[in-house]
Amino acid sequence: MWSPTLECVGPALCLLSAACFGGIAIFGKFAYAAGVPVDTLVLVRFTLAAALLAALWFGRALPRSGRRPASAVGPARRRALATALGLGAIGYAAQGTLYFAALERIDATLLTLVFYSYPLLVTVAAAVLGRDRLTPRRGLALAVASGGMLLVLLGAGGDVRFDLLGVALGFGTAAVYTVYILVADPVVHRLPPMLLTTLVMTGASGTLALRAAATGGVGLDFGLDGWFWLVCIAVVSTVVASLTFFAGMRRTGPSTAAILSIAEPIVTSGLAALTLGESLAPIQFLGGLLVLSAVVVLQTGRSGTRPVPAARAELAV
Repeated sequence: MWSPTLECVGPALCLLSAACFGGIAIFGKFAYAAGVPVDTLVLVRFTLAAALLAALWFGRALPRSGRRPASAVGPARRRALATALGLGAIGYAAQGTLYFAALERIDATLLTLVFYSYPLLVTVAAAVLGRDRLTPRRGLALAVASGGMLLVLLGAGGDVRFDLLGVALGFGTAAVYTVYILVADPVVHRLPPMLLTTLVMTGASGTLALRAAATGGVGLDFGLDGWFWLVCIAVVSTVVASLTFFAGMRRTGPSTAAILSIAEPIVTSGLAALTLGESLAPIQFLGGLLVLSAVVVLQTGRSGTRPVPAARAELAV
């Protein structure tokens, strides 16, 4: 029986997920203020998230099967599992490191807008690779988004801290994530979302742990406040954000969930203004609206490719 209350549950879960993802840059800023190094932040985030997701996955899978879920799998399944680990070990580890390195140099609001160029990059790359068509409508959306991003960068004379290397790292994050999404697209359809996310996090954690061992370890000489913000990043902005998206997408479908995910940079900007005193210059605010509007256009009426923000949330970025 249809109920207006039940009808609102799916969108509410998607918006909650966007809010949780949107808080990651804020938590990161507070972690830096508490003395947490970048390398420690990314390693602890992925390790703790992988452990929590693995516990949840095995807790659900074992009662159903009575044995380990991967005890008897075919070659195709094994390849998908190995690819998922590789995606985390190479792509997600690099993306996470670049993102938090950029966050150390520029404000959360600016970084979020720069990083949110990735749906535009995916659209162009998918067209170049023949996975999707670049229609006149999408071409216009890309032009509008490019103009908006130019306004965001040229208007950096306001209160937003601008650093050329930080912006370059932000665009590098978007570029790496673009490649990551395109490579991950076939795997998304072969593995359950929670298992895929767990494997990606495990792969990223393994790479970062090896790097830490090779470079002499990570710095842990910070207090409980630092650990509090690390837990917030891993639990709120990774595990809870992913699981609420899964639940919301099951109720709304991927297209609606993708559009609702556009709330993420809006949440980040609002939280940054409230907690960090960051603000955009008027021209940057206009540019940000143009970028987000173009992303919405690109996510509506798509054919042939998975909606980009949905793919992002499924993989717990």
